[in-house]
Amino acid sequence: MLELLNISWSVPEGRKVLRNVSLSIPDSGLTVITGPNGGGKTTLAKIIAGIIKPDSGRIILNGEDITELDVTERARKGIAYAFQQPVRFKGITVRDLLEIAYGKNLPESELCMLLQKVGLCARDYRDRYVNSSLSGGEIKRVEIASVLARNARLTIFDEPEAGIDLWSFTGLIEAFQEIKKSPDRAEVIISHQERILSVADRIVIIEDGMVKEEGLKDDVLPHLMPTISCPVKQVEMGGERL
Repeated sequence: MLELLNISWSVPEGRKVLRNVSLSIPDSGLTVITGPNGGGKTTLAKIIAGIIKPDSGRIILNGEDITELDVTERARKGIAYAFQQPVRFKGITVRDLLEIAYGKNLPESELCMLLQKVGLCARDYRDRYVNSSLSGGEIKRVEIASVLARNARLTIFDEPEAGIDLWSFTGLIEAFQEIKKSPDRAEVIISHQERILSVADRIVIIEDGMVKEEGLKDDVLPHLMPTISCPVKQVEMGGERL
């Protein structure tokens, strides 16, 4: 289990983005963190991954305090993070990236399956370089495929719907549901997309840097539905937020 205890963080100018956030992420299942733009969702995800260090509070993973560990050390402990705006690489092919994430050579069938889950044809993409020759949406899909290849204990997706067309989005939903079936893998998805919320096990609402509500999907979603402002037709929209 991942526990966040009284996590706070402010921008250098002093504005508080997170205010004493405490919550628990179970060892399995899908937790969706949602809420208004600018409420602190992406910041919280980056703090869990070790990209940002909190100003105060503690992060406990299976009884171990990992607050001071950086992103690389947390990755070794099984935490994977998919960026809202993926990184581009020079001299690395799609196959190379997926095999690095997988930890060894990927059988052709596994490679095809991973790319298919994000709506890409293996024949067309496996040997392409992960650089400017790929569009923003293609880069996003490849990164999500690389995160899926890791089979991490805790996987964090920051607005995975951004830059993904509707057909590929359906495949992602299926991939998220597949991960949910594993008793020793957990997912955290930052999103306000209705279809992602509908497949969650738990929902956490972050507003003004605080936990406004959290609980089982069936308890939280009815309160949230009237306020959802990002219907399915808008899934291609994205952008870095706090």
